Amino acid sequence: MQPRNMSMSGVVDLAAVKAAQEAKAKAEQARAEAARQGGGPGAVSPADLVIDVDEAGFERDVLQRSTEVPVVIDFWAEWCEPCKQLSPVLEQLVVEYNGRLLLAKIDVDANQMLMQQFGVQGIPAVFAVVAGQALPLFQGAAGKEQIQQTLDQLVQVAEQRFGLTGLAVDPDADPGAAPQPAAVPAGPYDALLEAAVHALDAGDFGGAVQAYRNVLSDDPGNSEAKLGLAQAELLQRVQGLDPQQARKEAAEKPGDAQAQIAAADLDLVGGHVEDAFGRLIDTVRRTAGDERDTVRIRLLELFEVVGADDPRVAAARRALSRALF
Repeated sequence: MQPRNMSMSGVVDLAAVKAAQEAKAKAEQARAEAARQGGGPGAVSPADLVIDVDEAGFERDVLQRSTEVPVVIDFWAEWCEPCKQLSPVLEQLVVEYNGRLLLAKIDVDANQMLMQQFGVQGIPAVFAVVAGQALPLFQGAAGKEQIQQTLDQLVQVAEQRFGLTGLAVDPDADPGAAPQPAAVPAGPYDALLEAAVHALDAGDFGGAVQAYRNVLSDDPGNSEAKLGLAQAELLQRVQGLDPQQARKEAAEKPGDAQAQIAAADLDLVGGHVEDAFGRLIDTVRRTAGDERDTVRIRLLELFEVVGADDPRVAAARRALSRALF
């Protein structure tokens, strides 16, 4: 696939005078507010210039950061061979720009809502966000020289139209050092998690859901609570279903999103993981608009129940990508 939009014409079109002035003002306000609260961001390590981003952290890691520095977005996937050629080039170049750019890597298999929101039609695809505005850069693999020309134009636009001069980089930091993980909030979660398990054992699925949510409200990254919540919500959904009637409706109405979702929930509870995934992927192909998005979201929820490391989830993510695009 040949790269497209390498001329940065999209930036010029989107950065119309009024929009640019408004975005620049917002960026300046955000920087001023950060300075008032703590003197603004300190120097970062070169390793901090390349980050992995998901849907949960997009606003914080991309939109908010784009008021300080242009954020280049690399949409990629593990199965995408051109991505494996492009991503290292982008990472190297961003580090060479020494803080004038930040690179956000987004795995499309795990973050398909973001892929849809950006209108990505194929990968690799590269966008930028500057002062909250999304700008298309190019799609497909490209040579280092072409990419560098595009990034030069991006930096120029960011500085001239939005007043973004980038981040300070610590010259003494180890370029190969891994970014420090965020601190995990400490909390007395054992009692809450134990209460959730007891509620599950007693068939009180609503109580289990609430207990897991209580943990996640304080510690959103708690993996045990995330898995438990997904499982408890699934059990709560199927609790009131008539399995025979649900399967009859699904067989009679192959294009009915809600009927297929109910049957997929039953499939998963019954241990038929691949049947559940396949049913919803087929339904994605048959539906459109809000119905299709509802099915996609339920499928992502079922992925959480099974676990991201399960090979059946990885295979289903690839199949979902093909069904969507």
